[in-house]
Amino acid sequence: MDIRKINDSISVSPQIRLDDTHELARLGFRSIISSRPDGEEDGQPNAESICMAAAGAGLEFRHIPVIASSITERDVTLFADAMKDLPRPILAFCRSGTRAAMLWALSEAADKDADTALAATRSAGYDLERLRPRLRSPEALNAGKASVACDVLIVGAGAAGIATAASLLKRRKCMNIILVDPAERHAYQPGWTMVGGGIFKPEDTIRPMADVIPSGVRWEKAAVAEFDPDHDRVVLADGRRIDYRMMVAAPGIELNWSAIEGLEETLGRNGVTSNYRYDTAPYTWSLVQNLKGGRALFTQPPMPIKCAGAPQKAMYLSGDHWFRQGRITDIAIEFHNAGPVLFGVKEYVPALMEYVKKYRADLNFGSRLVAVDGAKKEARFARTATDGTLTEETLGFDMIHVCPPQIAPGFVRNSPLASQAGWIEVDETSLQHKRYPNVFSLGDAAGTSNAKTAAAARKQAPIVAENVIAVLDGRPMPAVYDGYGSCPLTVERGKIVLAEFGYGGKLLPTFPTWVIDGTRPSSLAWYLKSEALPPIYWHGMLKGREWLVSPNLRKEAA
Repeated sequence: MDIRKINDSISVSPQIRLDDTHELARLGFRSIISSRPDGEEDGQPNAESICMAAAGAGLEFRHIPVIASSITERDVTLFADAMKDLPRPILAFCRSGTRAAMLWALSEAADKDADTALAATRSAGYDLERLRPRLRSPEALNAGKASVACDVLIVGAGAAGIATAASLLKRRKCMNIILVDPAERHAYQPGWTMVGGGIFKPEDTIRPMADVIPSGVRWEKAAVAEFDPDHDRVVLADGRRIDYRMMVAAPGIELNWSAIEGLEETLGRNGVTSNYRYDTAPYTWSLVQNLKGGRALFTQPPMPIKCAGAPQKAMYLSGDHWFRQGRITDIAIEFHNAGPVLFGVKEYVPALMEYVKKYRADLNFGSRLVAVDGAKKEARFARTATDGTLTEETLGFDMIHVCPPQIAPGFVRNSPLASQAGWIEVDETSLQHKRYPNVFSLGDAAGTSNAKTAAAARKQAPIVAENVIAVLDGRPMPAVYDGYGSCPLTVERGKIVLAEFGYGGKLLPTFPTWVIDGTRPSSLAWYLKSEALPPIYWHGMLKGREWLVSPNLRKEAA
Protein backbone atom coordinates (compact mmCIF):
# COMPACT_ATOMS: atom_id res chain seq x y z
CA MET A 1 0.00 0.00 0.00
CA ASP A 2 1.17 3.49 -0.89
CA ILE A 3 0.02 5.34 2.24
CA ARG A 4 0.70 9.08 2.28
CA LYS A 5 0.23 10.97 5.53
CA ILE A 6 -1.36 14.43 5.41
CA ASN A 7 -1.51 14.91 9.18
CA ASP A 8 -2.04 12.86 12.32
CA SER A 9 -5.76 12.56 11.59
CA ILE A 10 -5.74 11.47 7.96
CA SER A 11 -3.66 9.72 5.33
CA VAL A 12 -4.55 9.02 1.70
CA SER A 13 -3.70 6.22 -0.70
CA PRO A 14 -4.55 4.67 -4.06
CA GLN A 15 -7.06 1.81 -4.27
CA ILE A 16 -6.82 -0.75 -1.47
CA ARG A 17 -7.57 -4.48 -1.61
CA LEU A 18 -9.99 -6.32 0.64
CA ASP A 19 -7.15 -8.07 2.46
CA ASP A 20 -5.50 -4.71 3.21
CA THR A 21 -8.03 -3.90 5.92
CA HIS A 22 -6.41 -6.05 8.60
CA GLU A 23 -3.02 -4.53 7.80
CA LEU A 24 -4.52 -1.04 8.10
CA ALA A 25 -5.91 -1.98 11.51
CA ARG A 26 -2.47 -3.27 12.53
CA LEU A 27 -0.95 0.05 11.46
CA GLY A 28 -3.30 1.86 13.81
CA PHE A 29 -5.97 3.17 11.45
CA ARG A 30 -9.49 3.18 12.85
CA SER A 31 -11.57 4.22 9.82
CA ILE A 32 -11.61 4.08 6.02
CA ILE A 33 -13.19 6.52 3.54
CA SER A 34 -13.65 5.43 -0.07
CA SER A 35 -13.93 8.31 -2.55
CA ARG A 36 -14.17 6.07 -5.58
CA PRO A 37 -17.43 5.26 -7.42
CA ASP A 38 -18.13 1.57 -7.80
CA GLY A 39 -17.35 0.06 -11.19
CA GLU A 40 -14.75 2.56 -12.41
CA GLU A 41 -12.46 -0.29 -13.43
CA ASP A 42 -12.79 -4.03 -13.94
CA GLY A 43 -11.82 -6.02 -10.87
CA GLN A 44 -12.27 -3.09 -8.50
CA PRO A 45 -13.85 -4.24 -5.20
CA ASN A 46 -17.14 -2.46 -4.57
CA ALA A 47 -17.82 -0.31 -1.54
CA GLU A 48 -20.10 -2.85 0.13
CA SER A 49 -17.43 -5.57 0.07
CA ILE A 50 -14.83 -3.15 1.47
CA CYS A 51 -17.33 -2.16 4.14
CA MET A 52 -17.73 -5.80 5.16
CA ALA A 53 -13.96 -6.35 5.16
CA ALA A 54 -13.44 -3.19 7.23
CA ALA A 55 -16.03 -4.32 9.76
CA GLY A 56 -14.27 -7.67 10.02
CA ALA A 57 -11.05 -5.83 10.86
CA GLY A 58 -12.78 -3.62 13.43
CA LEU A 59 -12.68 -0.48 11.25
CA GLU A 60 -15.42 2.06 10.51
CA PHE A 61 -16.19 2.79 6.85
CA ARG A 62 -17.77 5.59 4.80
CA HIS A 63 -18.35 5.72 1.04
CA ILE A 64 -18.31 9.15 -0.65
CA PRO A 65 -18.04 8.43 -4.39
CA VAL A 66 -16.96 11.43 -6.51
CA ILE A 67 -15.55 12.30 -9.92
CA ALA A 68 -12.64 14.75 -9.66
CA SER A 69 -14.03 17.14 -12.27
CA SER A 70 -17.43 17.44 -10.57
CA ILE A 71 -16.91 17.48 -6.80
CA THR A 72 -19.93 19.31 -5.33
CA GLU A 73 -20.37 21.18 -2.07
CA ARG A 74 -22.51 18.24 -0.93
CA ASP A 75 -19.56 15.89 -1.46
CA VAL A 76 -17.31 18.22 0.52
CA THR A 77 -19.85 18.39 3.36
CA LEU A 78 -20.11 14.60 3.37
CA PHE A 79 -16.34 14.34 3.71
CA ALA A 80 -16.24 16.97 6.46
CA ASP A 81 -18.98 15.07 8.34
CA ALA A 82 -17.01 11.85 8.00
CA MET A 83 -13.88 13.52 9.34
CA LYS A 84 -15.89 14.77 12.30
CA ASP A 85 -17.82 11.56 13.01
CA LEU A 86 -15.37 8.73 12.30
CA PRO A 87 -12.71 7.61 14.77
CA ARG A 88 -9.18 8.69 13.81
CA PRO A 89 -6.71 8.19 12.26
CA ILE A 90 -8.49 7.76 8.93
CA LEU A 91 -7.28 6.37 5.62
CA ALA A 92 -9.04 7.90 2.58
CA PHE A 93 -8.51 6.31 -0.83
CA CYS A 94 -9.57 6.50 -4.48
CA ARG A 95 -7.90 5.24 -7.68
CA SER A 96 -4.73 7.29 -7.11
CA GLY A 97 -5.44 9.14 -3.86
CA THR A 98 -5.91 12.51 -5.61
CA ARG A 99 -9.68 12.78 -5.13
CA ALA A 100 -9.34 11.86 -1.47
CA ALA A 101 -6.73 14.61 -1.03
CA MET A 102 -8.94 17.09 -2.90
CA LEU A 103 -11.93 16.33 -0.67
CA TRP A 104 -9.82 16.80 2.44
CA ALA A 105 -8.44 20.14 1.24
CA LEU A 106 -11.86 21.46 0.30
CA SER A 107 -13.39 20.29 3.58
CA GLU A 108 -10.64 22.06 5.53
CA ALA A 109 -10.97 25.36 3.66
CA ALA A 110 -13.37 26.82 6.22
CA ASP A 111 -10.76 26.47 8.97
CA LYS A 112 -7.45 26.76 7.07
CA ASP A 113 -6.23 29.27 4.50
CA ALA A 114 -5.49 28.03 1.00
CA ASP A 115 -1.71 28.06 1.46
CA THR A 116 -1.87 25.83 4.56
CA ALA A 117 -4.24 23.28 2.95
CA LEU A 118 -2.25 23.13 -0.29
CA ALA A 119 1.06 22.79 1.54
CA ALA A 120 -0.28 19.80 3.49
CA THR A 121 -1.42 17.96 0.36
CA ARG A 122 1.81 18.89 -1.47
CA SER A 123 3.85 17.31 1.32
CA ALA A 124 1.90 14.11 0.74
CA GLY A 125 2.78 14.19 -2.96
CA TYR A 126 -0.39 15.78 -4.39
CA ASP A 127 -0.08 19.15 -6.15
CA LEU A 128 -3.59 20.63 -5.97
CA GLU A 129 -2.78 24.23 -6.94
CA ARG A 130 -5.70 24.17 -9.38
CA LEU A 131 -8.04 24.03 -6.37
CA ARG A 132 -6.93 27.45 -5.13
CA PRO A 133 -9.94 29.34 -6.65
CA ARG A 134 -12.30 27.07 -4.66
CA LEU A 135 -10.38 27.49 -1.42
CA ARG A 136 -12.08 30.76 -0.67
CA SER A 137 -12.31 32.62 2.58
CA PRO A 138 -14.20 30.82 5.35
CA GLU A 139 -16.97 33.43 5.23
CA ALA A 140 -17.58 32.99 1.51
CA LEU A 141 -17.38 29.21 1.72
CA ASN A 142 -19.82 28.87 4.61
CA ALA A 143 -22.35 31.21 3.04
CA GLY A 144 -23.47 28.58 0.52
CA LYS A 145 -22.64 25.44 2.44
CA ALA A 146 -25.11 22.94 3.83
CA SER A 147 -25.00 22.27 7.56
CA VAL A 148 -24.77 18.53 6.94
CA ALA A 149 -25.08 16.02 4.09
CA CYS A 150 -25.88 12.33 3.63
CA ASP A 151 -26.34 9.53 1.16
CA VAL A 152 -30.03 9.14 2.00
CA LEU A 153 -32.19 11.65 3.82
CA ILE A 154 -35.41 10.28 5.30
CA VAL A 155 -38.03 12.84 6.28
CA GLY A 156 -40.39 11.48 8.92
CA ALA A 157 -39.83 8.91 11.66
CA GLY A 158 -43.23 7.28 11.60
CA ALA A 159 -43.78 3.66 10.66
CA ALA A 160 -42.84 4.33 7.02
CA GLY A 161 -39.64 6.25 7.73
CA ILE A 162 -38.36 3.89 10.43
CA ALA A 163 -39.10 0.81 8.30
CA THR A 164 -37.33 2.32 5.29
CA ALA A 165 -34.23 3.18 7.33
CA ALA A 166 -34.07 -0.40 8.64
CA SER A 167 -34.64 -1.84 5.15
CA LEU A 168 -31.86 0.29 3.66
CA LEU A 169 -29.35 -0.71 6.34
CA LYS A 170 -30.28 -4.36 5.98
CA ARG A 171 -29.33 -4.14 2.31
CA ARG A 172 -26.35 -1.80 2.60
CA LYS A 173 -24.78 -1.65 6.04
CA CYS A 174 -22.41 1.26 5.41
CA MET A 175 -24.94 3.71 4.02
CA ASN A 176 -24.89 7.22 5.51
CA ILE A 177 -28.52 7.89 6.50
CA ILE A 178 -30.01 10.91 8.25
CA LEU A 179 -33.55 10.74 9.59
CA VAL A 180 -35.30 14.05 10.32
CA ASP A 181 -38.20 14.26 12.77
CA PRO A 182 -38.88 16.67 15.65
CA ALA A 183 -40.88 14.24 17.80
CA GLU A 184 -39.49 13.03 21.12
CA ARG A 185 -41.78 9.99 21.10
CA HIS A 186 -42.80 7.43 18.53
CA ALA A 187 -46.48 6.50 18.60
CA TYR A 188 -48.06 3.25 17.48
CA GLN A 189 -51.18 5.04 16.30
CA PRO A 190 -53.25 1.95 15.36
CA GLY A 191 -53.11 1.09 19.06
CA TRP A 192 -55.16 4.15 19.94
CA THR A 193 -58.24 2.39 18.57
CA MET A 194 -57.58 -0.34 21.12
CA VAL A 195 -57.15 2.29 23.84
CA GLY A 196 -60.59 3.64 22.92
CA GLY A 197 -61.94 0.10 23.23
CA GLY A 198 -60.43 -0.50 26.67
CA ILE A 199 -57.95 -3.10 25.38
CA PHE A 200 -54.65 -1.19 25.49
CA LYS A 201 -53.34 1.34 27.95
CA PRO A 202 -52.29 4.61 26.31
CA GLU A 203 -48.72 4.34 27.60
CA ASP A 204 -48.37 0.99 25.79
CA THR A 205 -48.59 2.81 22.45
CA ILE A 206 -45.68 5.23 23.01
CA ARG A 207 -41.90 4.73 23.02
CA PRO A 208 -39.00 7.17 23.12
CA MET A 209 -38.02 7.98 19.54
CA ALA A 210 -34.38 7.17 20.27
CA ASP A 211 -35.40 3.57 21.09
CA VAL A 212 -36.93 2.85 17.68
CA ILE A 213 -34.46 4.55 15.32
CA PRO A 214 -32.21 1.83 13.83
CA SER A 215 -28.62 1.75 15.02
CA GLY A 216 -26.40 3.45 12.45
CA VAL A 217 -28.97 6.09 11.48
CA ARG A 218 -28.28 9.69 12.46
CA TRP A 219 -31.33 11.39 13.96
CA GLU A 220 -31.79 15.12 13.41
CA LYS A 221 -34.45 16.17 15.92
CA ALA A 222 -35.86 19.03 13.88
CA ALA A 223 -38.80 19.90 11.66
CA VAL A 224 -38.52 20.36 7.91
CA ALA A 225 -39.58 23.84 6.78
CA GLU A 226 -38.94 23.53 3.06
CA PHE A 227 -38.14 21.01 0.35
CA ASP A 228 -35.59 22.23 -2.21
CA PRO A 229 -35.30 19.29 -4.64
CA ASP A 230 -33.78 21.44 -7.38
CA HIS A 231 -30.68 21.73 -5.18
CA ASP A 232 -30.95 18.28 -3.52
CA ARG A 233 -31.53 19.71 -0.05
CA VAL A 234 -34.09 20.46 2.63
CA VAL A 235 -34.24 23.50 4.89
CA LEU A 236 -34.97 22.85 8.56
CA ALA A 237 -37.13 25.03 10.79
CA ASP A 238 -34.01 26.25 12.62
CA GLY A 239 -32.45 27.43 9.34
CA ARG A 240 -29.98 24.59 8.87
CA ARG A 241 -29.78 22.83 5.52
CA ILE A 242 -29.24 19.16 4.74
CA ASP A 243 -27.92 18.05 1.34
CA TYR A 244 -28.65 14.54 0.10
CA ARG A 245 -27.85 12.19 -2.72
CA MET A 246 -31.24 10.50 -2.34
CA MET A 247 -34.30 11.53 -0.34
CA VAL A 248 -37.16 9.43 1.00
CA ALA A 249 -40.11 11.59 2.03
CA ALA A 250 -42.39 9.96 4.59
CA PRO A 251 -43.75 12.91 6.59
CA GLY A 252 -47.16 11.40 7.27
CA ILE A 253 -50.52 13.11 7.17
CA GLU A 254 -52.03 16.15 8.88
CA LEU A 255 -55.22 15.86 10.92
CA ASN A 256 -57.35 18.85 9.93
CA TRP A 257 -59.36 19.32 13.13
CA SER A 258 -60.18 22.93 12.25
CA ALA A 259 -62.11 21.82 9.17
CA ILE A 260 -65.01 20.91 11.48
CA GLU A 261 -66.54 24.01 13.05
CA GLY A 262 -66.36 24.02 16.85
CA LEU A 263 -64.55 20.69 17.14
CA GLU A 264 -61.23 21.92 18.54
CA GLU A 265 -62.97 23.86 21.32
CA THR A 266 -64.90 20.87 22.63
CA LEU A 267 -62.77 17.83 21.77
CA GLY A 268 -62.06 15.76 24.86
CA ARG A 269 -65.11 16.95 26.80
CA ASN A 270 -68.89 17.31 26.47
CA GLY A 271 -69.12 13.79 25.08
CA VAL A 272 -66.92 14.65 22.06
CA THR A 273 -63.99 12.30 21.50
CA SER A 274 -61.62 10.79 18.93
CA ASN A 275 -59.29 7.79 18.83
CA TYR A 276 -57.11 9.76 16.40
CA ARG A 277 -55.42 11.53 19.32
CA TYR A 278 -53.34 10.01 22.11
CA ASP A 279 -54.88 12.23 24.78
CA THR A 280 -58.52 11.71 23.80
CA ALA A 281 -58.55 7.96 23.05
CA PRO A 282 -58.86 7.17 26.81
CA TYR A 283 -61.84 9.54 26.93
CA THR A 284 -63.53 7.37 24.28
CA TRP A 285 -63.34 4.36 26.59
CA SER A 286 -64.60 6.43 29.53
CA LEU A 287 -67.62 7.56 27.52
CA VAL A 288 -68.35 4.02 26.31
CA GLN A 289 -68.23 2.61 29.84
CA ASN A 290 -70.45 5.30 31.30
CA LEU A 291 -73.07 5.57 28.56
CA LYS A 292 -76.24 3.82 29.74
CA GLY A 293 -78.56 4.97 26.98
CA GLY A 294 -79.11 7.61 24.31
CA ARG A 295 -77.56 8.34 20.93
CA ALA A 296 -73.94 7.54 19.98
CA LEU A 297 -72.65 9.02 16.73
CA PHE A 298 -69.57 7.80 14.84
CA THR A 299 -68.22 9.75 11.86
CA GLN A 300 -65.97 9.19 8.87
CA PRO A 301 -64.86 12.12 6.64
CA PRO A 302 -64.18 12.07 2.88
CA MET A 303 -61.21 10.04 1.71
CA PRO A 304 -58.28 9.92 1.82
CA ILE A 305 -57.70 9.23 5.49
CA LYS A 306 -55.23 6.98 7.26
CA CYS A 307 -56.68 3.59 8.10
CA ALA A 308 -60.17 3.92 6.70
CA GLY A 309 -61.25 1.13 9.02
CA ALA A 310 -60.45 3.04 12.23
CA PRO A 311 -63.73 5.04 12.38
CA GLN A 312 -65.66 1.78 12.01
CA LYS A 313 -63.54 0.00 14.61
CA ALA A 314 -64.48 2.65 17.16
CA MET A 315 -68.12 1.86 16.48
CA TYR A 316 -67.68 -1.93 16.58
CA LEU A 317 -65.68 -1.98 19.81
CA SER A 318 -68.14 0.38 21.49
CA GLY A 319 -71.04 -1.73 20.26
CA ASP A 320 -69.34 -4.89 21.50
CA HIS A 321 -69.05 -3.45 25.03
CA TRP A 322 -72.67 -2.30 25.08
CA PHE A 323 -73.77 -5.69 23.72
CA ARG A 324 -71.88 -7.54 26.45
CA GLN A 325 -73.30 -5.21 29.09
CA GLY A 326 -76.88 -5.73 27.87
CA ARG A 327 -77.28 -2.07 26.84
CA ILE A 328 -77.35 -2.46 23.06
CA THR A 329 -81.11 -1.89 22.82
CA ASP A 330 -80.88 1.25 24.95
CA ILE A 331 -78.24 2.98 22.81
CA ALA A 332 -78.95 4.18 19.27
CA ILE A 333 -75.74 3.80 17.23
CA GLU A 334 -75.40 5.86 14.05
CA PHE A 335 -72.48 5.70 11.62
CA HIS A 336 -72.18 8.81 9.44
CA ASN A 337 -69.88 8.17 6.48
CA ALA A 338 -69.17 10.89 3.92
CA GLY A 339 -68.54 8.13 1.39
CA PRO A 340 -71.13 6.06 -0.48
CA VAL A 341 -70.36 2.58 0.93
CA LEU A 342 -69.44 0.88 4.21
CA PHE A 343 -66.12 -0.39 2.84
CA GLY A 344 -64.44 0.24 -0.49
CA VAL A 345 -63.78 -3.43 -1.31
CA LYS A 346 -67.16 -5.10 -1.67
CA GLU A 347 -65.98 -8.62 -0.80
CA TYR A 348 -65.58 -7.62 2.85
CA VAL A 349 -68.92 -5.86 3.28
CA PRO A 350 -71.06 -8.96 4.06
CA ALA A 351 -68.89 -9.92 7.05
CA LEU A 352 -68.99 -6.35 8.35
CA MET A 353 -72.76 -6.09 7.87
CA GLU A 354 -73.23 -9.00 10.26
CA TYR A 355 -71.81 -6.80 13.01
CA VAL A 356 -73.67 -3.71 11.87
CA LYS A 357 -76.85 -5.74 12.39
CA LYS A 358 -75.64 -7.21 15.68
CA TYR A 359 -75.05 -3.74 17.11
CA ARG A 360 -78.23 -2.32 15.54
CA ALA A 361 -76.22 0.45 13.90
CA ASP A 362 -77.95 2.88 11.53
CA LEU A 363 -75.75 3.53 8.47
CA ASN A 364 -75.85 7.02 6.95
CA PHE A 365 -73.91 7.33 3.69
CA GLY A 366 -73.11 10.68 2.08
CA SER A 367 -73.31 12.27 5.54
CA ARG A 368 -70.38 14.56 6.40
CA LEU A 369 -69.83 16.14 9.80
CA VAL A 370 -69.38 19.91 9.41
CA ALA A 371 -69.88 21.32 12.93
CA VAL A 372 -70.05 20.28 16.59
CA ASP A 373 -71.56 22.22 19.48
CA GLY A 374 -70.35 20.42 22.58
CA ALA A 375 -72.26 22.56 25.06
CA LYS A 376 -75.57 21.86 23.29
CA LYS A 377 -74.52 18.28 22.44
CA GLU A 378 -75.44 18.85 18.82
CA ALA A 379 -73.71 17.88 15.57
CA ARG A 380 -74.46 19.31 12.13
CA PHE A 381 -74.13 17.11 9.07
CA ALA A 382 -74.16 17.92 5.35
CA ARG A 383 -75.96 15.24 3.39
CA THR A 384 -75.57 14.52 -0.29
CA ALA A 385 -78.66 12.89 -1.81
CA THR A 386 -78.50 10.40 -4.66
CA ASP A 387 -79.53 13.17 -7.08
CA GLY A 388 -76.62 15.33 -5.87
CA THR A 389 -78.64 17.82 -3.83
CA LEU A 390 -77.06 18.99 -0.57
CA THR A 391 -78.97 19.44 2.67
CA GLU A 392 -78.01 19.91 6.31
CA GLU A 393 -79.41 18.39 9.47
CA THR A 394 -78.59 18.82 13.14
CA LEU A 395 -78.62 15.82 15.47
CA GLY A 396 -78.37 15.64 19.21
CA PHE A 397 -75.96 13.19 20.78
CA ASP A 398 -74.90 11.75 24.11
CA MET A 399 -71.56 10.70 22.67
CA ILE A 400 -69.83 11.41 19.35
CA HIS A 401 -66.63 9.85 18.05
CA VAL A 402 -65.05 12.03 15.36
CA CYS A 403 -62.59 11.05 12.67
CA PRO A 404 -61.14 14.37 11.39
CA PRO A 405 -60.62 15.27 7.73
CA GLN A 406 -57.01 14.73 6.68
CA ILE A 407 -54.61 16.53 4.32
CA ALA A 408 -50.93 16.45 3.40
CA PRO A 409 -48.65 18.50 5.71
CA GLY A 410 -48.33 22.17 4.78
CA PHE A 411 -44.63 21.99 3.89
CA VAL A 412 -45.54 19.19 1.45
CA ARG A 413 -48.56 20.92 -0.10
CA ASN A 414 -46.54 24.07 -0.75
CA SER A 415 -43.45 22.32 -2.13
CA PRO A 416 -42.22 21.48 -5.65
CA LEU A 417 -42.77 17.81 -4.78
CA ALA A 418 -46.54 18.16 -4.53
CA SER A 419 -49.14 17.22 -7.12
CA GLN A 420 -52.19 19.41 -7.72
CA ALA A 421 -53.96 17.45 -4.99
CA GLY A 422 -51.21 18.31 -2.50
CA TRP A 423 -49.66 14.85 -2.09
CA ILE A 424 -46.10 13.90 -3.08
CA GLU A 425 -46.24 13.07 -6.77
CA VAL A 426 -44.83 9.59 -7.29
CA ASP A 427 -45.13 6.73 -9.72
CA GLU A 428 -47.53 4.26 -8.11
CA THR A 429 -45.44 1.18 -8.82
CA SER A 430 -41.84 2.33 -8.21
CA LEU A 431 -42.70 5.04 -5.61
CA GLN A 432 -40.13 7.27 -7.34
CA HIS A 433 -41.01 10.94 -7.79
CA LYS A 434 -42.24 11.69 -11.30
CA ARG A 435 -40.04 14.78 -11.74
CA TYR A 436 -37.14 14.26 -9.33
CA PRO A 437 -35.55 10.82 -9.85
CA ASN A 438 -33.50 10.96 -6.63
CA VAL A 439 -36.66 11.44 -4.53
CA PHE A 440 -38.95 8.66 -3.33
CA SER A 441 -42.01 8.74 -1.09
CA LEU A 442 -44.09 6.27 0.84
CA GLY A 443 -46.62 6.18 3.63
CA ASP A 444 -49.53 8.52 4.12
CA ALA A 445 -48.06 11.55 2.27
CA ALA A 446 -47.33 9.65 -0.95
CA GLY A 447 -49.70 10.43 -3.81
CA THR A 448 -50.74 6.85 -4.46
CA SER A 449 -54.28 5.49 -4.74
CA ASN A 450 -53.79 2.66 -2.23
CA ALA A 451 -55.29 2.72 1.25
CA LYS A 452 -53.18 4.71 3.72
CA THR A 453 -52.44 2.02 6.30
CA ALA A 454 -49.50 0.84 8.37
CA ALA A 455 -49.63 -2.41 6.41
CA ALA A 456 -49.11 -0.45 3.20
CA ALA A 457 -46.05 1.26 4.68
CA ARG A 458 -44.66 -2.13 5.75
CA LYS A 459 -44.93 -3.39 2.16
CA GLN A 460 -43.66 -0.14 0.62
CA ALA A 461 -40.51 0.19 2.75
CA PRO A 462 -38.46 -2.68 1.24
CA ILE A 463 -39.61 -1.68 -2.25
CA VAL A 464 -38.35 1.87 -1.71
CA ALA A 465 -35.10 0.53 -0.23
CA GLU A 466 -34.44 -1.72 -3.21
CA ASN A 467 -35.21 1.04 -5.71
CA VAL A 468 -33.23 3.74 -3.89
CA ILE A 469 -30.11 1.55 -3.89
CA ALA A 470 -30.63 0.71 -7.56
CA VAL A 471 -30.78 4.40 -8.51
CA LEU A 472 -27.67 5.09 -6.43
CA ASP A 473 -25.89 2.29 -8.28
CA GLY A 474 -27.12 3.38 -11.71
CA ARG A 475 -29.17 0.21 -12.19
CA PRO A 476 -32.80 -0.26 -13.31
CA MET A 477 -35.22 -0.28 -10.39
CA PRO A 478 -36.12 -3.92 -9.58
CA ALA A 479 -39.06 -3.61 -7.15
CA VAL A 480 -42.74 -3.00 -7.90
CA TYR A 481 -45.49 -2.00 -5.45
CA ASP A 482 -48.89 -3.57 -6.13
CA GLY A 483 -50.87 -1.26 -3.87
CA TYR A 484 -51.06 -3.75 -1.01
CA GLY A 485 -52.75 -2.56 2.14
CA SER A 486 -54.75 -4.20 4.85
CA CYS A 487 -57.37 -3.18 7.33
CA PRO A 488 -57.72 -5.50 10.35
CA LEU A 489 -61.23 -4.38 11.27
CA THR A 490 -61.74 -5.30 14.92
CA VAL A 491 -65.43 -6.17 15.08
CA GLU A 492 -65.42 -7.40 18.68
CA ARG A 493 -62.80 -8.24 21.28
CA GLY A 494 -60.53 -10.94 19.90
CA LYS A 495 -62.07 -11.00 16.42
CA ILE A 496 -61.29 -9.12 13.23
CA VAL A 497 -62.37 -8.96 9.63
CA LEU A 498 -58.99 -8.90 7.92
CA ALA A 499 -59.33 -6.96 4.68
CA GLU A 500 -56.33 -7.27 2.33
CA PHE A 501 -56.33 -5.61 -1.06
CA GLY A 502 -54.27 -3.74 -3.64
CA TYR A 503 -54.74 -1.19 -6.37
CA GLY A 504 -58.26 -1.15 -7.76
CA GLY A 505 -59.58 -3.20 -4.84
CA LYS A 506 -57.88 -6.38 -6.06
CA LEU A 507 -57.88 -9.00 -3.30
CA LEU A 508 -54.34 -9.75 -2.16
CA PRO A 509 -54.63 -12.32 0.64
CA THR A 510 -51.39 -13.23 2.36
CA PHE A 511 -52.78 -16.65 3.28
CA PRO A 512 -52.47 -19.60 0.89
CA THR A 513 -55.77 -21.02 -0.30
CA TRP A 514 -55.46 -24.09 1.91
CA VAL A 515 -55.67 -21.79 4.91
CA ILE A 516 -58.72 -19.95 3.61
CA ASP A 517 -60.76 -22.94 2.39
CA GLY A 518 -62.39 -24.20 5.58
CA THR A 519 -64.24 -27.02 3.77
CA ARG A 520 -61.07 -29.07 3.17
CA PRO A 521 -60.03 -31.44 5.99
CA SER A 522 -56.39 -30.58 5.23
CA SER A 523 -56.89 -26.85 5.73
CA LEU A 524 -55.79 -24.96 8.82
CA ALA A 525 -59.22 -23.33 9.05
CA TRP A 526 -60.94 -26.73 9.15
CA TYR A 527 -58.46 -27.97 11.77
CA LEU A 528 -58.96 -24.99 14.03
CA LYS A 529 -62.74 -25.18 13.79
CA SER A 530 -62.57 -28.83 14.83
CA GLU A 531 -60.54 -28.16 17.99
CA ALA A 532 -61.49 -26.72 21.37
CA LEU A 533 -59.49 -23.51 21.22
CA PRO A 534 -59.40 -20.38 23.36
CA PRO A 535 -61.51 -17.49 22.02
CA ILE A 536 -58.65 -15.06 21.28
CA TYR A 537 -58.31 -15.81 17.57
CA TRP A 538 -58.38 -13.86 14.34
CA HIS A 539 -61.74 -13.80 12.63
CA GLY A 540 -61.87 -12.65 9.04
CA MET A 541 -63.37 -13.04 5.63
CA LEU A 542 -61.55 -13.56 2.35
CA LYS A 543 -63.39 -14.28 -0.90
CA GLY A 544 -66.63 -14.68 1.00
CA ARG A 545 -65.38 -17.36 3.40
CA GLU A 546 -64.96 -17.08 7.13
CA TRP A 547 -61.97 -18.58 8.91
CA LEU A 548 -60.34 -18.74 12.30
CA VAL A 549 -56.60 -18.61 12.78
CA SER A 550 -54.60 -18.47 16.00
CA PRO A 551 -51.96 -15.71 16.20
CA ASN A 552 -49.06 -18.20 16.36
CA LEU A 553 -50.31 -20.43 13.59
CA ARG A 554 -51.08 -17.38 11.48
CA LYS A 555 -47.38 -16.51 11.45
CA GLU A 556 -46.43 -20.06 10.53
CA ALA A 557 -49.01 -20.29 7.75
CA ALA A 558 -48.02 -16.95 6.22
